[in-house]
Amino acid sequence: MTIEVTETQIERYVSAMMLELGVPAHLRGYYYLREAIVLAARDMELVGSVTKLLYPGIAKRAHTNIQRVERAIRNAIEVSWERGNPAVFEELFGYSSASGAPRPTNSEYIARIADRVRLDLSVS
Repeated sequence: MTIEVTETQIERYVSAMMLELGVPAHLRGYYYLREAIVLAARDMELVGSVTKLLYPGIAKRAHTNIQRVERAIRNAIEVSWERGNPAVFEELFGYSSASGAPRPTNSEYIARIADRVRLDLSVS
């Protein structure tokens, strides 16, 4: 038996995870990142084409360009990496800033959280 998960449920779950990771909601990158994760959770193929498919789609909907989307997402990830809870990063990524590891790339961050969403919510 499969239960259909709504976009709103996925968005709420992703927002809660981003809050745990320390992504500030006032950053523009927060919204782009959330959209990227939701889209990737629905279609993991997008993770392999972040610059060719994922960013352009977000940029078009936000009436901006691909470079601004990429930069805003990178900034949101940097802020969460520096200020977020290292224990949550350790659990999700297996490493954190406290262990001296470099921050995850945009693609790694999006892919890991999208995968977690798919597993936890049984998104298909």
